[in-house]
Amino acid sequence: MSKPSKILTRRTILRAGAAAAALPIAAPFIVEARGETPVKIGFIDPFSGTFGVLGGYELNGARMALAEINKKGGILGRPVEIIPEDDAADVGKATVKFHKLVEKDKVNFISGSVSSAVSLALSHAANLKGILFVDTGGHVDSVTGQHCHWTTFKICSDTWMLANAITKTLISKFGKRWYISTPDYAWGHFLEAGFAALLKQNGGTLLGNALMPLGSTDFSSVLIKVQAAKPEVFIVLQGGDDFVDLMKQATQFGMTKKMAFGYGLVEFENLAALPEAARVGWGVMEWWWDQPKNPHVTAFVAKYRKLYAKTPSARSWFGYVAMHTIAMGAAKAKSLNSIKVAHAIEGMELPPELALGPYPISYRAGDHQMLLTEFVGEVSSTGKYPYLFDVKETIPGAKLAKSPAAKGCKLTYPA
Repeated sequence: MSKPSKILTRRTILRAGAAAAALPIAAPFIVEARGETPVKIGFIDPFSGTFGVLGGYELNGARMALAEINKKGGILGRPVEIIPEDDAADVGKATVKFHKLVEKDKVNFISGSVSSAVSLALSHAANLKGILFVDTGGHVDSVTGQHCHWTTFKICSDTWMLANAITKTLISKFGKRWYISTPDYAWGHFLEAGFAALLKQNGGTLLGNALMPLGSTDFSSVLIKVQAAKPEVFIVLQGGDDFVDLMKQATQFGMTKKMAFGYGLVEFENLAALPEAARVGWGVMEWWWDQPKNPHVTAFVAKYRKLYAKTPSARSWFGYVAMHTIAMGAAKAKSLNSIKVAHAIEGMELPPELALGPYPISYRAGDHQMLLTEFVGEVSSTGKYPYLFDVKETIPGAKLAKSPAAKGCKLTYPA
């Protein structure tokens, strides 16, 4: 995959209104201890701005896991505390929050992130401080690629895995003439490059690529260009509120009846925010709640609904897995030392009650990428909440990911 020519690491146009849609962000979840010093985990995520809802779901999953961990005795016999911080998907804010958590709050580990630019910044900062960082939801490839660090483990897919999972389906069903709308920061650049490379490999034609700043609200100029180009498939790479706004406007333009829509990533939270008429297209889910043949999934969904009165999303699962990963790593290492915990997590396979899917899932030792299952399918235009997506195929991540060497990852531990 070609290297993107430009990666923006600061975004200044963010909508605070998304915070109202997120689940409530309360004070840190603390279990009363009998004098023991708690194990502290800093959780940096957007709880406001265009990704605010996604960050809220990740934190909910993390808190659910935390309660389970503490009920079983915590980490190494000590209670565990999450300290959440809102980065608003802004690199500068995330960096400030990171140093506050490490230097003032004295956290033992760091987790979180939705924005890929934030993920890159936190991964770099964690490496400088020598503290374990579990990237829950920042997909950019270089976090476990050319900028990989021994301190960082990534739960969500990289963008190549996502594009690789859906490209052949879109080509076979709808055609090879595509137009792409790309958010102008790390996630968008990497995902667009992956789609463009795979489309070319399959003999397709990219008619255009429209870059839009994160936090855009008016997509009319892009949609006019797309309609004029008459693609067979319109690839929408926006996320969060940006995705919702674009799809609403595309529906008003009548475009959903004229061309197929494809997505690098389908987010449950975003589908729930769309009107029925705008729920169209094909894409990839990184986890899906409706797996009736898996009793572990059924139990997880029931417990989450009881706690939050909502159906869990992939983001909920990311936060849940992140906390359990840290706890399992520390237990295996019998230590809170980040180097020892990192070695313990390398190659670790999630037990079925955490994997919550049809295939085994593990953290690859060569790049610390979790090889999760991709759920490929169609957005349901008639389904009612929470039945908003129809899974057509499940693909093991190992079949989609590039090798660590192909990604340019060379992990080096301190002497």
